[in-house]
Amino acid sequence: MHVLPQFQVHAQWFLRAALLAGCAIAVGCRRPPDTGVRSRETTVVPVTQVGLQPMDRSFQTLGTLQAMDRATLSIKTTGRLRLLQVDVGSPVRAGDILAQVEPRDYELRLKQSAALLAQGRARLGLPVEGDDDRVEFEALNTVREAKALLEESSKSLERIQKLVSQKIASETEFERASTEYQVTFNRYNDAIQDARERQAILAQRRAEFEIAKQQLSDTSLRAPFDGIVQERLTNVGEYLTSGSPVLSVVRVDPLRLRLEIPERQSLSVRPGLSVKMNVEGDTNEYFGRLLRVSPALDAKTRMLIAEAEFRNPGGLRPGALARAQVLVAESVPTLAIPTDAVITFAGVEKIFLALTNRAVERQITTGRRVSGWVEVLSGLKSGDTLILRPEGLQSGDPIQGKTGEQTLPPAPKKAGKNS
Repeated sequence: MHVLPQFQVHAQWFLRAALLAGCAIAVGCRRPPDTGVRSRETTVVPVTQVGLQPMDRSFQTLGTLQAMDRATLSIKTTGRLRLLQVDVGSPVRAGDILAQVEPRDYELRLKQSAALLAQGRARLGLPVEGDDDRVEFEALNTVREAKALLEESSKSLERIQKLVSQKIASETEFERASTEYQVTFNRYNDAIQDARERQAILAQRRAEFEIAKQQLSDTSLRAPFDGIVQERLTNVGEYLTSGSPVLSVVRVDPLRLRLEIPERQSLSVRPGLSVKMNVEGDTNEYFGRLLRVSPALDAKTRMLIAEAEFRNPGGLRPGALARAQVLVAESVPTLAIPTDAVITFAGVEKIFLALTNRAVERQITTGRRVSGWVEVLSGLKSGDTLILRPEGLQSGDPIQGKTGEQTLPPAPKKAGKNS
C-alpha cells in the first residue's frame, strides 16, 4: 500500500531534473545579441599633400564656323548663258572661268571700236595700231603748214614796216601786210585747236575701245578667290540681265569661328589669345588664334563678338556648331588634385582626407580638368593630406597612409599652339 506513492515521488523528481537540464542546455546554446558594431581592419592607402599646380586659365564658350569669304557671283553683261563649267561642290581657283554669256555681239562691238580708234590715230598722223596716243602738235602737217605761212607773213610785215619807215613803201602796203599776218596767225591757232580736238576725239575712241574690250571680258564669269561652289543659281540657255546671280562660292580654308563671349569673361579677351576648338561628331582638336574682337558688347544679348581663325584640313564645314576653349593665361598656380582622387555619385563630387589615421569624407566643388588634374574651387585647402584612389573606403575607416611611390599624373601641359 505504501509502494505506489513512493514510486510517484521518484518519478516527479526525475521529471523536474530533466526539465532543469533542458533549460540549462537551451540557455547555454543561445547566441549573444548582434550589436551592429564590427571590427574593421586598417587599410593601407596612397596619400599625397594637396598643393598648387601650374594650370592654364581659360573659359569655354560656343561658336559657329563661318567661311572666310563668301561671294554671290553675278554676270555684268546681258545675254544668253552659253557655258557653265562648274556645279555644287566643284573646287575653283582664282581667275578660273566659271561661266560665259554668248560673246558674239560684244566681239563685234570691239571690232567697231577698234576701227574708230584706228581712224582717230590716223587723223593725228599716228600709226593705225598702237597703245601710245601721245602726239606733238608741231609735228602735224596742218600745223607745220600754218606755222610756215605765219613765219613768212611775219617776215613780210617786218620788211614792209622798214620800207615804210624809210618812206619807200606806203601805208596801204603796210596795212595789207598786217592783215595778211593776222590771217595767217589765226590759221595757225585754228590748226592747233583742230589738233587738240582730234586728240580729244582720239581719247574718246580709246575709252570706247577699252569699254568694248572690258564688256567682252565681262561675258566670262571668273572666280574671285580659291574656294568651292556652294550653290548654282541658273542654268545654261537662260537669258540673263546685268547683275543676275549665277553662282555662290565660299572659301573654307582658313575658317572663321564666330564666338559669343559672356560679359563676365569679356575683360580678359584680346586679340592673339590661343583657342582650342572641338566640333560635334569629330574627335580631333583644332588650335587657332583669336584675331578680331568687337570694340563693344551687344546691347541686347550682353555678349562680346570675337572671331578666331583655324586651318581646315578638309573635314570642317561652315555652319557647324563648335565648342571653344579660350586660353586667357598660361601656367597659373592653381589648387588642383589628381582626377582619380575624386568620387562622383549622383552629381555630387567628394574626396577622402587622411585625418588621425581615419578616412574622412568631404564634398568639393571642381572646375577645369587638364591632363589628369582637376581644379578645386571649394572644400579643400593647400596642405591637406589627400587619399588617392579611395575606392571602397567609407568615412571613418581606419587607414594607414603610404607615400613615396609615384601615383601622381604629370603636371598639366601648356595649351597647343596655332597649327
